[in-house]
Amino acid sequence: MTLRIISLNAWGGRLHEALINYVRHANPDVLCLQEVLRTPGASPGWAVYRDAGLELPQRTNLFEEISAAMPGHDGFFCPTSRGELFDGDIVTAAEFGLATFVRKTHSVIAQGLDFVHGSFSADGWGEHPRPRNAHCIRLFSRDNASTVTIAHMHGLRDPAGKGDTAAREEQAEALVKLIKRVWPGDEGLVVCGDFNVLPDSATFKVLARLGLSDLVTGNGLVDTRTSYYLKQGRYADYMLVTPGVNIAEFKVVEAPEVSDHRALMLDIM
Repeated sequence: MTLRIISLNAWGGRLHEALINYVRHANPDVLCLQEVLRTPGASPGWAVYRDAGLELPQRTNLFEEISAAMPGHDGFFCPTSRGELFDGDIVTAAEFGLATFVRKTHSVIAQGLDFVHGSFSADGWGEHPRPRNAHCIRLFSRDNASTVTIAHMHGLRDPAGKGDTAAREEQAEALVKLIKRVWPGDEGLVVCGDFNVLPDSATFKVLARLGLSDLVTGNGLVDTRTSYYLKQGRYADYMLVTPGVNIAEFKVVEAPEVSDHRALMLDIM
């Protein structure tokens, strides 16, 4: 039996129908999503995120919609901030962050959640670079009678670009510290997400101390963005593994396009 892990920046659900259809069809055992919104008590629908003249449509209750599309999974929502979305004259307070979905036939036997940059912003989205967190789970697969540790992160966004900064190096160190709280060190480890860094980033040198190597650059792949991303620089998302991870298949999913990021899909034995 294989265990399927998918990592994807959900882009606030802007390609909502395609995204929902994709996660249903792909049917991962573990789904690691970045850029997810949750608004408890609100009906599913659209609202607008505004920032410095930028307006972006968002699904106000994307977490609940993904949960409904994957009833066989447990969902974990991990917010970084709470801010305002707008629907005409209606202002809604929504939470933004990570979401992790795990098939209920697998057991989460340990987990850790912490900020890798900043801290929770309860009154607004926060100043740039905004708070970022990471979620790490240790999973027991009854099908394979084995355990694996999986972590994902949404790396901080710096308006100056994706180059290395002191904050990004501190972020990498914080991620390693979180992983060490959950991962026993003698089993497979998978680390993924939208890191918002370049392939030569010092982030990978820090993660290499855990024995992690990247499957995107390691397979000569140069693009993790879709046609909806119009800027230069096609790297953002990464999937790293330790040598003990038995890979059946890894791919950067070109189609369908469900975000401005491509999904990363890993099947392990």
